[in-house]
Amino acid sequence: MPTVSIPLLPPHSERQRTLIQYPGNVVIFAGRRWGKTDANIQRIYRSMSRDPGLYWWVGLSWKSASMKRAWRGAVTIARKVLAAMGLDERSHINRSKYEIILPGMGEIWFRTADNPPSLAGEGIRGAVLDEFSLMAEIVWTEYVQATLLDYGGWASFAGVPKGRNWAANLYHAAGDRDDWAQIRATSYDNPFMQAARIDRIKETTSERVFQQEYLAEILPGEGAVFRNITACLNAPGSMPGEHTQHKVIAGVDWGKSSDFTAISIGCYHCRMELARDRFNQIDYSFQRERLASLCGEWGVKHILAESNAMGEPVIDQLYREGLPIAGFATTASSKPPLIENLALALEREEWRFQDDPIWTSELEAYEQQVNPHTGRSTYGAPTGIHDDTVIARALMLMAAQEKEYPPMGAVKYA
Repeated sequence: MPTVSIPLLPPHSERQRTLIQYPGNVVIFAGRRWGKTDANIQRIYRSMSRDPGLYWWVGLSWKSASMKRAWRGAVTIARKVLAAMGLDERSHINRSKYEIILPGMGEIWFRTADNPPSLAGEGIRGAVLDEFSLMAEIVWTEYVQATLLDYGGWASFAGVPKGRNWAANLYHAAGDRDDWAQIRATSYDNPFMQAARIDRIKETTSERVFQQEYLAEILPGEGAVFRNITACLNAPGSMPGEHTQHKVIAGVDWGKSSDFTAISIGCYHCRMELARDRFNQIDYSFQRERLASLCGEWGVKHILAESNAMGEPVIDQLYREGLPIAGFATTASSKPPLIENLALALEREEWRFQDDPIWTSELEAYEQQVNPHTGRSTYGAPTGIHDDTVIARALMLMAAQEKEYPPMGAVKYA
């Protein structure tokens, strides 16, 4: 196999050089367009040339723009390397599995963080956790960290801050740990980015968003829709038979092709979440059976399920099968009060919820944006993040607060 050089660009700053060349773990909070994605791609290729083996790029999901950009960037370099080796790229770049094989150097596998257990297994020499501040903490602590043990591999954490969550804690800790580097950079620190362009964004963006997204500042809970989350994660374990005389309700958000179906079951009298379920890649007939089984086990008296898209026919079928279910049509006018009701319950500690890292991370990442022209608030998860568990819990609380149940099969807020 001929020796080839990897076509890498020189770093644009000393901080970018550190990100690319540091031998240990790196935690970087950098503003948008600073160059952290390109630098981490170069970090992987540079490492492969010195320590051949398997490397991972872990992104949020395939909906994430950053994930798609990283894949394109990695493929561009791989094509040049394979051409220099005289090899057919079709045999070495698997676009269905998102894997790159470079003989004599190793492999790069792109993986998503939306299903953490899928990251267990392989021993790797390095991993990039892109947009890590939006991932569940267990992606690192329970899965990726373990895959690095075999070879003493490095991890590179890159993103923008999202309040004082686990990612912010890791960033602060990196400054005091041996073999860890801590980097912070703003969008202005990219010498190839015109400052005037960033200034124009500043003029039309809220101060909070600009500080977080472009200045990479860790803000104390700013931008978070849900606060006081930790104080409410104390629901005790329950058995189905303990609530037979109580008003037990459920909220359901249906999964689509790449989303998850989430089910939250709660007790109105005890003001606590009793059970939850989250799954994907299951056909709708199986989803109906799974929901029916769970609700039957807990004696659910009322189910409120999102009726958008495929939800309506699924709800109709469940209604015909005898389940006490009604639909909730999520619209621009119905979603804000739905979400704000959950936010208020958390803030006032009116409900207790079960502690689960995936469900908690979706609460922490949920965002609010205010239209500067209308003043109307819109809510949603950041691009690449799921919000299925948030909607399920919000629907469960909405069902709990209804004094009278709507007719089975009815659609609310249509």
